[in-house]
Formats: sequence, structure tokens, C-alpha cells
Amino acid sequence: MNMPDFATIDWRGRAVQIECAWIAPERTDAPLIVFLHEGLGSVAMWKDFPAQICEAANARGLVFSRPGYGRSTPREDNEIWDVDFMHRQAHEVLPALFAALKLDHEKPWLFGHSDGGSISLLYASRFPERVSGLVVLAPHIFVEDVTVANIELARTAYLSTDLPKKLARYHDSADSAFWGWNRIWLHPPFRDWNIEAELDAIRCPVLAIQGIDDEYGTLAQIRGIAARVGGGCELVEIPECGHSPHRDQPERVTVATAAFITKNRRQTP
Repeated sequence: MNMPDFATIDWRGRAVQIECAWIAPERTDAPLIVFLHEGLGSVAMWKDFPAQICEAANARGLVFSRPGYGRSTPREDNEIWDVDFMHRQAHEVLPALFAALKLDHEKPWLFGHSDGGSISLLYASRFPERVSGLVVLAPHIFVEDVTVANIELARTAYLSTDLPKKLARYHDSADSAFWGWNRIWLHPPFRDWNIEAELDAIRCPVLAIQGIDDEYGTLAQIRGIAARVGGGCELVEIPECGHSPHRDQPERVTVATAAFITKNRRQTP
């Protein structure tokens, strides 16, 4: 992965710096995979996994940190995300980033983990003609009790352990990353968040992967995706695997992703 660079977008009335890193940009004729991180993720937290995926799939890659994460512009002190925060990322931030990077002509593959998986689904729902396919790991399409319970535990850990210090390795502002994510997920109105109906508009192929031991969601999440998407959906349910399949079972995820992209590239007219 190349050293991170920055793209500037206009979002919510201010200039926001987005941390970006490219993988194998010299593969100019190869497909582009865009990696969307989890609720506490960043460019650095992916480590070398995106490069492994791109090598296996013979692809180029774009890894970026969403606003408030990594080296991207932190949240302002008074900035509190609302129930539509993932919709805003999908409908506003991602198109603005693609425009800033002059990728409007591309039809990328989106590879999203957790919140990043949900944002990928929402982007493909709003812009079905702009996506070649989706790989989503442990995505959320509705809120479950187990998710909220473990996010409450994360809040306790952040207040009482060295978790802020650990997150500071990956974020310029650990508070920006943690509280932006934690407060909205524990905001009572967010319990009604549900994107199932929006999945009907997705027309690209989808690979949905989840660990059987996922502590932040049940298999009802990816099975719910398979019941709704219009472009076809493959499910991979991995034993001995928690909420981060790319960390717990990286080889399984890499093989499944490369096979999925290779197969569906052949089938594209």
C-alpha cells in the first residue's frame, strides 16, 4: 500500500481532508476495489489486508478513512451524528470523494466491513449503475439487541481501560472516532434504523460474509441481504470467526473475494 495522501471534499459546508492510500495503481486496466472500514476503523487499521485482496484478485485498490477517522479531518467538538449518518456517507461523502479523485468514470467494487458494509449497500442502492459488485463483511441492515449490548460494553471499556491509547495509534483524534460511532449507535432513536427496503434497488452481485461467532450481529443480517438484493447474493458463513472475518479468517475471506470478483468479471458483458 502506498503512503497515505489526502483528497479535499466539501462536506457539510466545510473543507474536509480525506486520508487515502492506493494499492497497485500501476495496474491501470485492472478493476478498482474501494475499501470501506468499520465503525472504529481507518486506513492504518486495515494493515496489509487490502493489498492481499488486490494481489489475489489482480486488482487496484483505494483505501480511505472516513471523516472523523484516521488522519482525515476529525469531527468538530459540537458535531453529533444523526440517525442518517451512514446514508450521508453513502450519498454525500463517497460521491464527493470519487469526484475529487476523478473516478467518476469508474465502476468500482466496494469492499466494506461492518458500518462500511452498510455504507456500501446504501451506495449501491442509490447509485446502482455506478457499482460493479459488493463484498460486505459483517454488515448491518437493522439494529439488534446484541449489537447495542456490545457497543455499551465498548463504551465502558473506552472510559475505564487503555482503549483510547490503543485507538490513538490509528486516529489523529481517538475521541472523534470513538464518540462519533458510539453515541449514535446508543442513541435511542437509532434502534429503529433499518435499510432492508432500500436493498431492493441493488442490481450488482453481492458477496456477504459473516462469522458465526460475530459478537455484533447475528446471521439474520446477511441472510436478510440475500432475501432482498436484486443482483444475486452469495453468502459465506464462517465458523470460528467473530465480527472481523478479515482478521479472524483472512485466507478464507481472500479466496472467496478473489473468486467472486473473477467470476463476475467474466460474466459482465
